[in-house]
Amino acid sequence: MTISVYGIKPYYVDNVSALYRNDTFEVLSKMTPESIDLIFADPPYFLSNGGISCSGGKAVRVDKGEWDKVSTLQEKHQFNRKWISLCKRVLKPDGTIWISGTMHNIYSVGMALEEEGFKIINNIVWQKTNPPPNLACRCFTHSTETLLWAKKNKTAHHLFNYELMKNINEGKQMKDVWTGPLTSSAEKKFGSNPTQKPLYYSNALFLLLRKKETLFLTRFAVLQRQALLAENQDGFILELTIALNTLKYLKKGLRMYEKKGFF
Repeated sequence: MTISVYGIKPYYVDNVSALYRNDTFEVLSKMTPESIDLIFADPPYFLSNGGISCSGGKAVRVDKGEWDKVSTLQEKHQFNRKWISLCKRVLKPDGTIWISGTMHNIYSVGMALEEEGFKIINNIVWQKTNPPPNLACRCFTHSTETLLWAKKNKTAHHLFNYELMKNINEGKQMKDVWTGPLTSSAEKKFGSNPTQKPLYYSNALFLLLRKKETLFLTRFAVLQRQALLAENQDGFILELTIALNTLKYLKKGLRMYEKKGFF
């Protein structure tokens, strides 16, 4: 089982997975059309507006880099339309896409999905039990992120492991609000990423849609703009290390659920 990317060699590859150290747009444009079952995208949230947040108990300025900034609403939306269109090209007819974001970008993402012909299946809320404190004290504490799940069009037949998710949730239907803590320090032992997701979050996605011979396309780091990777190779190598570590944890989690007889 391999993902074909014309002219680009994997940074890491084994018998079940491959990681590519390259520009996201270039990789998507060189992949075999309709070859991917599931895409998980974590695009820029465009949070870097000069504001203040809390990290490690200290007030820090929100400035993740030029890749997390846009000048206009039109620039933001054109960016979202572009990468979502490329994702649609590589998705199989019954494939689905998951996109994570906050209020700063997720509404543009949702509109771009519909403009590209996608059908949104669910709007999942990730409720964080330990969000950073609200330093400004002029609004509610930001403690949620949105996860959009969409299929290629209205008539597409998507996969949903309903019984499996019900079994994992103690025999009850799983709701569209997922509650849990931020990424633990143990999951950051190989380095951290500003948008790193906890493993229970990733496990839920893969179990939800798991089937034999499924090809997953995912960016465990940020879905970057083209210029970033050339400017920040060291940072991207760190993100790949995190991705590799995450893959190992995911494989371990899947084996655990197999032993429990969930599938």
